[in-house]
Amino acid sequence: MELTGAEIFVRCLQEEGVDLIFGYPGGAVLHIYDALYKQDKVAHILVRHEQGAIHAAEGYAKSTDKPGVALVTSGPGATNAITGIADAYMDSVPLVVFTGQVPTSLIGNDAFQEVDTVGITRPCVKHNFLVKDVKDLATTIKKAFYVATSGRPGPVVVDIPKDVTAHKCEFSYPKTIRMRSYNPTVKGHTGQIKKAIDLILEARQPVIYTGGGVILGRAAKSLTDFTRLLGYPITNTLMGLGGYPATDKQFIGMLGMHGTYEANMAMHHADLVIAIGARFDDRVTGNIEKFCPYAKIVHVDVDPASISKNVKVDVPIVGQVDSVLKAMIKEIKADPRKPDATALKAWWKQIDEWRAMDCLKFDRNSELIKPQFVIETLWKLTKGDAFVTSDVGQHQMWAAQFYKFDKPNRWINSGGLGTMGFGLPSAMGVQLAHPDATVACITGEASIQMCIQELSTCLQYHLPIKVVNLNNRYMGMVRQWQEFFYQGRYAMSYMDALPDFMALAQAYGHVGMRIEKPADVEGAIKEALKLKDRLVFMDFITDQSENVYPMIPAGAGQNEMILV
Repeated sequence: MELTGAEIFVRCLQEEGVDLIFGYPGGAVLHIYDALYKQDKVAHILVRHEQGAIHAAEGYAKSTDKPGVALVTSGPGATNAITGIADAYMDSVPLVVFTGQVPTSLIGNDAFQEVDTVGITRPCVKHNFLVKDVKDLATTIKKAFYVATSGRPGPVVVDIPKDVTAHKCEFSYPKTIRMRSYNPTVKGHTGQIKKAIDLILEARQPVIYTGGGVILGRAAKSLTDFTRLLGYPITNTLMGLGGYPATDKQFIGMLGMHGTYEANMAMHHADLVIAIGARFDDRVTGNIEKFCPYAKIVHVDVDPASISKNVKVDVPIVGQVDSVLKAMIKEIKADPRKPDATALKAWWKQIDEWRAMDCLKFDRNSELIKPQFVIETLWKLTKGDAFVTSDVGQHQMWAAQFYKFDKPNRWINSGGLGTMGFGLPSAMGVQLAHPDATVACITGEASIQMCIQELSTCLQYHLPIKVVNLNNRYMGMVRQWQEFFYQGRYAMSYMDALPDFMALAQAYGHVGMRIEKPADVEGAIKEALKLKDRLVFMDFITDQSENVYPMIPAGAGQNEMILV
């Protein structure tokens, strides 16, 4: 049977097991929308802006073991999606993004709503395709899903001209795919693993440093087994939170620019750093010249391009994180040598002294609402079991510091690109993937307005997200930097014309709350959590002067933190 390209598109999604696609229609993709309308296996979620579609697909992907899928039209539809695509690229999120394109005969003619989508997205995708013949469509879609989900995951763009969706051909979908130029390494090199074990068992002041690769590689259980077997301290990056239980005694907190004192000091004084699924980004290393000056480094990562890219390592191991960790556990158990118990005890004693600094303390007797208290209360009332999305800024850091993630895939945020507007649409993707779960979006009054129109999508699809707006009437992180490094010149960081968020939420058909006193925080969150079938927008009026501590200034080393 011959099918149109649009019908082939839908059949391919069904073959891939796609249950949700996020999108926004337009002229170039109307054949596809017509084909979607005629079937009921793939549900379409209509967002209010293409950036929202990509972030929603990211939230879906980050909270599940499935790729996110989005569909946008040509021209401005594609360009509106770029921020989300770049965000997914920086955080290695498996996405397949389909963009409409003008008919093949018009490509290059500056036709209505034409942009060079392949050219524009090339720097911020794992790969992209332009389909010029309907006969290539099914195979291209299979390749797109394979590339997006294997190796180091990432976004793949498939640009489909309108005439390709109208033309017909026989349909068959390949069960497997091979690409001569793309063969990601799965298993770590045995010799390198043995070298790593030698260093691991000889170390006297070791630290395990893990990133988002543990979450993406579904390796949280193996990491937990590995860490507990050794008894070594472990720290997570912002993207790695939940890869190891945050309430466990071996966890020393997040590291990096706003990491804990004990995590950063342990990294600085370590004689061995075991880096797993982390990329040594600048927010972690601080000044690279001062980074881990006494340590040898073992680095496990599925992406060979990440190894020794920013920091030269001593033992590189390329392979899937879960596979490598299991191999390392097996080697350690078989090895007659054990970690030096005396040295390890002394190392833990030093770490506990750093812990005693209580670097995350804040004023619990304040007459103003402290943002840390809001997050801490949310954690207690949800018993640490919520899916938490965040926007970007101070509230993101407080969420990372005070919501203790014991499970992977529960912390959904924009790390590498730092995209304001990410929180609400990503929460939609999470809630659609987990309809019975508690999903909280932690945001600020500046970030939430970037994609606030998605409150309309939330109403249409009955998404009972709990929005926690930490409203300090400033672009908080910008203000903090201006206070520290620009002598208090608060250029354009004050939000001077804010809406009444409670009324705005109600105008969108949701429940709105305004909370101004610390004594009312717990009651408000309890009430919101009871409303299981309604989106609740909680506008917490917080202390404007509160800063995120600790903080490593730009150009400083990990041991040069500002604590108060």
